[in-house]
Amino acid sequence: MFNLAGKIAFISGGTKGIGKGIAKVLKQAGAVTIIAGTDEVRGEAIAKELAVDFIPLDVTDQAACKNVVDKIVEKYGRLDILCSNAGIFPQHYLKDMTVEDWDLVHSVNLKGTFFLVQAALNIMEKQRYGRVVITSSITGEITGISGYSHYGASKAGQLGFMRSAALEYAGQGITINAVMPGIIMTEGLTAFGDEFLNDIKETTPMRALGTPEDIGYTACFLASDEAKYITGQTIVVDGGQILPEV
Repeated sequence: MFNLAGKIAFISGGTKGIGKGIAKVLKQAGAVTIIAGTDEVRGEAIAKELAVDFIPLDVTDQAACKNVVDKIVEKYGRLDILCSNAGIFPQHYLKDMTVEDWDLVHSVNLKGTFFLVQAALNIMEKQRYGRVVITSSITGEITGISGYSHYGASKAGQLGFMRSAALEYAGQGITINAVMPGIIMTEGLTAFGDEFLNDIKETTPMRALGTPEDIGYTACFLASDEAKYITGQTIVVDGGQILPEV
C-alpha cells in the first residue's frame, strides 16, 4: 500500500519544515525524490542528509519553474509527483500592510503555485499520469489569524486554483489535491516562543503539535496509485484544532 517505488517526485520548498517532512516520507516510500529551495548551501546539506537530489529554485520565476521541471524530465525521463509546498508567512497587521508585503506573499504562495503546477501539468498531460499535492493551510479557508490576512488570502486562493485545475485534468490520469495543515512544529514556528507553543498544545484537542512527517504521510497517500479516484479535494491535518466551537 502507498508504495511509490519507481515514481519521480519533486517537492518545492523541500529544504526545511513541512517540505522536508514530505521529502523524507516520499523517499521512505520508495520515490526518487528531488527537493528545491532558494538556499543552495542548505539545500545541498539537506539533500545529503535525506539522500535525495537538490535543485535551486525561486518559484516566483516562471521561466525557472519550467526549466527545473524540464531538467527533471531530461534526467529521469518523467515527473510523476509534484508537491507544491514553497510558501512564506511573514506577519503584517492590516493597518500597516504595504502593497509590497501583500505582493510578496502572493507571489510566493499563490503565483508560485500556479507557475510550478502549470509547468508540471504540461509534462503530466503528455504522460497521461500525474499526482499534484498542494500544501495549503486551514488559515484562510477555515480559520483566520490576526496579522495574516495576506497569507490567509493566498492559501484560500490556492484551493480555488486547485479545484478548477483538477477539473481541467480529471480525465487525463492526473489528480490535483491539497493538504491543509494546522499548527505544525517547524523551524519557523519556534520563533513564536515557548508560551505560544504551549498555548497551542493546550487548545489543540490532541494536546500536541503536528510534525512535518504528519503532512508527509498525507501527501504520500494523495500521491499514491491508491488515491487515483480522489481529485479536487482537501484533507485537514490539524489534531482536531478546528473542531471546538469555543
